[in-house]
Parts: sequence; structure tokens; C-alpha cells
Amino acid sequence: MNNGSLHSFHIPVMGLAYTVDTPIKVARFGISSVVSIIEDNLLEEMRKYYCDQQAESYTPIRQQDPDGRARRVTAYLDLMDRIVSGQMEQLRASAFGPGTELDKFFILLPQGPLGLLYEQMNSLVEGDEKRSLQHRLRDALKPGSIDVNIMTKCDKTNYDTDGTSLPAEYSDAMAALRGYANSGLSSSIIFSAGMNPRLYTYCETFSDFFPDECGVQKKKIILKVSDYRSAMIQGKFLAKKGLWVSEFRIESGLNCGGHAFATDGYLLAPVLEEFKSNRAALSAELFGMCNEALAQKGVIGFPYLPQQKISVQGGIGTAREHQFLLDHYGIDSAGWGSPFLMVPEATNVDEETLQKLMHARKEDYYLSNASPLDVLFNNFRKSSSEADRIRRIEKGQPGSPCYNKYLSNNTEFTEQPICTASRQYQDLKIKQLKSQELAPDVLKEQIGVVTEKECICQGLGTSVFLTKGLPVPHKLAAVSICPGPNLAYFSGSFSLKEMVDHIYGRGNVLNAEQRPNMFINELKLYVNYLEKEISKSIASTTAKRHKYLQGFKDNLLSGVDYYKSLVRTMHSETEQYRERFAEALRHMEHYLSGMPVPMPALVQERVVGS
Repeated sequence: MNNGSLHSFHIPVMGLAYTVDTPIKVARFGISSVVSIIEDNLLEEMRKYYCDQQAESYTPIRQQDPDGRARRVTAYLDLMDRIVSGQMEQLRASAFGPGTELDKFFILLPQGPLGLLYEQMNSLVEGDEKRSLQHRLRDALKPGSIDVNIMTKCDKTNYDTDGTSLPAEYSDAMAALRGYANSGLSSSIIFSAGMNPRLYTYCETFSDFFPDECGVQKKKIILKVSDYRSAMIQGKFLAKKGLWVSEFRIESGLNCGGHAFATDGYLLAPVLEEFKSNRAALSAELFGMCNEALAQKGVIGFPYLPQQKISVQGGIGTAREHQFLLDHYGIDSAGWGSPFLMVPEATNVDEETLQKLMHARKEDYYLSNASPLDVLFNNFRKSSSEADRIRRIEKGQPGSPCYNKYLSNNTEFTEQPICTASRQYQDLKIKQLKSQELAPDVLKEQIGVVTEKECICQGLGTSVFLTKGLPVPHKLAAVSICPGPNLAYFSGSFSLKEMVDHIYGRGNVLNAEQRPNMFINELKLYVNYLEKEISKSIASTTAKRHKYLQGFKDNLLSGVDYYKSLVRTMHSETEQYRERFAEALRHMEHYLSGMPVPMPALVQERVVGS
């Protein structure tokens, strides 16, 4: 299914800056992408940069100005909208011809009616018929959507200059939401990292999220979820407020970039199967709830069941995997994230980091505890921020200067929240640990836990300044990057056409590394995660912990059973490929079955006593 979009893939949000201007780079080719809008300082710098590029006048908006955060978001999004609209006008007015952007628009498209129409036009000699087809093709030009993302956990309270807390609507996430809602964009906002009730409730404040008299929403809501239950709970919460979820964006819990959520061992394909089976029923239930809530508000409801898309992202690496997801699960779009870090035409990766990614090995990508949000974080061992973090520890100055304070959520030592990656927090915490007279090995381990935290709200924004030759804020030039483990199979710098051709099976940019199917890769990540979690509980565990670990293991084994049947439906793959898939399943099932889950201490005593 594609349902109106010209492409069957989208570029998800990556970090704070890697996709901050991706719409300006790719939307004119019909490709949708996602921009993070939580870091208003970065957005303001980008607005200044692009105003200069476009010869537009630039009037600074300071963060401390009235509603400064929200106004910065609005101003940047409106600027992007104007730029993309201008690009589309230029495209429509331009001539067809080899090497032109107008031709590139159609060459990048997947196989379909529009591509065939372009080929037909191209085969004709000059004349009325050719001009007629060119007119039809120009009418079909459609930009990709400029979508935005808010990580719902990034919603700290902000303070006035005198130290008094500002009202809730001036928190980071709510100000960002208001900035998007006040923009002229007609697109979608993606909420990621779980439910934020006050943020979701705040959507009711803005009419653009409600249908007009024709049932059309100017601004739509997308929920990024890892399982069906989460989608159902969040979807109902919003529907009861008259807010329609236009898309559930399903992401692999561990085989993804950025923050990772291990769920309870629910694997991606069984989750997709559950959505496939319940999609119509869920949509109908939410539709009834939503229209009832709208009626109570005195707002005209949807005259018909609105579209509710299902998309998926996380670890997709081949055209056959991409097409299988579309065909077997009926998804509307597949997200290709980390591979686009290797496409300078689409994202902002500085040359030094790009070179390191190009020569990286599988072991250079790892799951870390570096995020101050205390959520697992996909990390890159060779990043300059990791080298910088280690250097500070060796100098006896662990932690980072904390300027942006977006992840300040700890009040262990201070009245106002501070960030656990900050020098202030790590100094206080290490002093506390040293005062506790811990055994040397325990002290070393505990200090390591503290100093692993990394300033990602600074580091995830640095690369765009380096790529554009702009002064780096506070002269902190270390780059954080958070690709998913799937990037281990991509080792070059690619053009936009090369990557899009790879997605649609017209080319291949994978390296020589033997790459298992995306579902097998994810299963291995989950098994490794469970093994580490079990090792933490061997010495001592509780009944609750035992139940969690056993449930996690059972869910993985259930997923393996599902995959045994699924492999027989992969008709586009070779028999050898399917056999490798089945053999990997047999190996992982045997390994999982023999993995002992620690018993609670009281149960162990009863077993020994009996």
C-alpha cells in the first residue's frame, strides 16, 4: 500500500541535526522526512543560515523573548515550507532533459504508473503528444512531507531569569508543539518515546489537529510505537479527546538508531502481524471514540473513516526486505534511517565522522547507557564525543559543560534539575560514592556507570555546524552519532540516487559483510540483551524480576515459532536464503531454550531444602 505518497519509504528523524534540514534537500523529489524540533537554539541557527542562503532578511528571535522557544520553531518551519514551495515552483517551470532535477524527480520514483508515463514521454520525439505528457507529469509533481518529531521525554520545566518556574506550556515539548501548531505547515507531528499525557492533551488547544468541514486535518498525529498494546492505549487516549492518530509508526525495539526500547521481548514481525490482524478493528473503534468526543466539543466530526496508515522502521537493509514488508504486512511506508547517514545529499554528517562510519566494523556499533534519559542508546565507539568523554575522565574532569539543559531531569543534589551527563552532577555523584567506603572494585564500577553518560543534546547537533562551516556553539566540536547496528553493512558515501536505487532494487550498495535477514539480526540483538540482563540477576533476583525475565524469554521463543512459518512465505528469496534463515532460527531457539532464568532467592532455598 502507498495511499497517496509517491515513494514507499521515508527518512526518519536522526539525532537533533542530522535531518534538521533534510526536507530542503529531498522534499522536492517527493521524499518525506522528519525534523527534530526540540532544540530551538539549533533551529534558530539554521534559520539564520538559510535566510542568508535565500537572501531573506533575518530578525533574531531570542530564547528569552516572549514565547521565544515556540516562535523560533514556527519561524524555522515556515522558512522551510517557503523554500520547498519555491523549489517546487522552479521544478514545474523547468525543462525536461538529462541531468536536470525535473528528470531526477521521476527517475527516483519506484516502479509505477507515473514512472511509466515518464518513460513513455522520454521515448517520444518533440511534438504535441510529448508536450501533453510533459504537462501531465508537471501536474503530478508533489513534494515530500515536512514532518516533525518530539521525543516526549524531553519535556523539562523551564525557569524565568529570576529562577521561578514557568507555566507548563513553556516546557520544552509543549513549546515545541505550539511552535509546530502555529506554523503554516500541512504535515504530521511524530510523538516518540512513549505517552506524555499533558503533551497529548495540549494538542486539543489547536484547531489544526481537528477535521475541517470536509474531514481534512491540516496537521496530523503520528505515534511511534514498539508494540500493539502501546498503540491501542495511546490511540484511545487521543481519540477520547477528538484527536485522530493518522499513522502508527512501528519501530524495532533494538534494531534501530538513537534511543532503544527493548519492550518485553516482542519481536518486530509478530508485532506487525498483530497490527495486520487488528488494523481494521482498531481503526473503527478509534473512529467511533473520536467522533463522539468531537460531537461533545461541538466540532464537526469526520464524515467518513479517515485513513490510518501503518509504517515500519528499524534495520531494513535490502530491497527484498522492503518489498516484503509492503506486500506481506500491507504497510504504507518503510523508514530507512541510518543508511541515509552515508548520503551527504540527504543528511548532515561531517567529513571526519563520515570517514569513520565508512571504515567501521560491526563491533563499533553498540548499545550503551550513554543517554542521560536512562534509556538505552545506540552508540558509535569511534565518535569524537566518545573520545572526548574518555579524555575528560583521564584528566580527572568527567562530565560535560551543560549549556542547553534539555535533558536536565535529576534533583538528587540540587533543587532545580540538572543533567546526569553534566560535570556538576558527575562531580557531586562521584564525591558521594567515594564517601561511602565501597570496595575498590565496586567503587570503580559505580563511577563507570556515572561517567558513561554523554552530553548528547550538544553532540547530536554539532555535525551540521561542521558540514556548513559555521561556528560551533561554545566551541564544543565533539560529535555524537547514534546509528543503528544495521549501518555495519553500509560502508561507502552514496549519492541520493544510489541509495534510492538500492531501496527499490535497481542497485546494491551493501558491503561484503555477510548480512542476515533483518528479523534474524533483531532476534540476535534481543537474545544478547536478555543474556546480559540475566547475568545481572544471577547473584540475586526478586520474584518480579524473575517474572520479567521469564516473560521476555517466552516472548522470544514465541517469536521464533512465528518466524518458522514466516520463512515459508518469503517467495522472492532463494531457497538457500530461506534455509540460512531457518538454520539461524534453529540455532537461536536451541540457545534460548538452554538459557536459565535466575530464580528468586526464597524459591532457590526451597528447592535446595527439598
